[in-house]
Amino acid sequence: MEEIRNRVAESKLVTVNLEDYYQPGSRRSLDISEWLYEGFILKEKEFRDAVKAHDWEQYEHAFLAVYCTSDAIIPAWAYMLITAQAAPYARRVFYGDLEALEASIYQETLANTDFSHLKDKPVIVKGCSEKPVPQNAYLLLIQHLQPLVKSLLYGEACSSVPLYKRK
Repeated sequence: MEEIRNRVAESKLVTVNLEDYYQPGSRRSLDISEWLYEGFILKEKEFRDAVKAHDWEQYEHAFLAVYCTSDAIIPAWAYMLITAQAAPYARRVFYGDLEALEASIYQETLANTDFSHLKDKPVIVKGCSEKPVPQNAYLLLIQHLQPLVKSLLYGEACSSVPLYKRK
């Protein structure tokens, strides 16, 4: 009887899992529409009072996404004021919703990652993850890897989708 071989384990294929680049820490969001008069008008004094009265310590070491769900026009200084109050507590303050925050965290992490060890190698980007990985992170990863790698696949080694092969 012939020995069973694991050809996937024997291959030179390198797996990249975006989950490995997930930054730990809580993600919090702050919708400032409740600080607006009738949800649409920013009155400076009342807005400043709401910002001052807010419990900023609740964002200690958290990634904070700040946004407004109403169609109000919010001046830049308002978000700057919020950031000035939150920055001593939050790990990072970001304008946008939680999904955009996550994409931004991945963008920063991937930009600061050295992928040179993957030069001229066949690479597969793992598709399934248990941690939240935004779609944009996959796009950013491909842009970092494509100039380096010999080939790019997506999925699992047993059922992958070819994406790129250097000519």
